[in-house]
Amino acid sequence: MTEEELDLIMTFRWPRVVRQVMGLANDERLMGFVCSIARSGKCRNWHPSKKQEAWMRNILADFDAAHEPEIQLIER
Repeated sequence: MTEEELDLIMTFRWPRVVRQVMGLANDERLMGFVCSIARSGKCRNWHPSKKQEAWMRNILADFDAAHEPEIQLIER
C-alpha cells in the first residue's frame, strides 16, 4: 500500500467504514480493529502491517459491495 493510497483510504473511505461498523455494533472484534486502525492512522509515520493491510482491503471490498448502488434498467 503506497502512502498516497493509505492517505486516500484514511481520509475518505475509512471514516465511513467506522461509522457503518459502529452503527451496527454486532461484532466486537471488527469494531476494535476498525477503531484501532482509525487511531493508528492519525500517527504521522504509521503504516499498516501486511496483515492489517489485508484486513483493511477485505473490509473495504465488503463495504463497497454492500453499498454499490442498484442499477435500474430502463426499457424502451
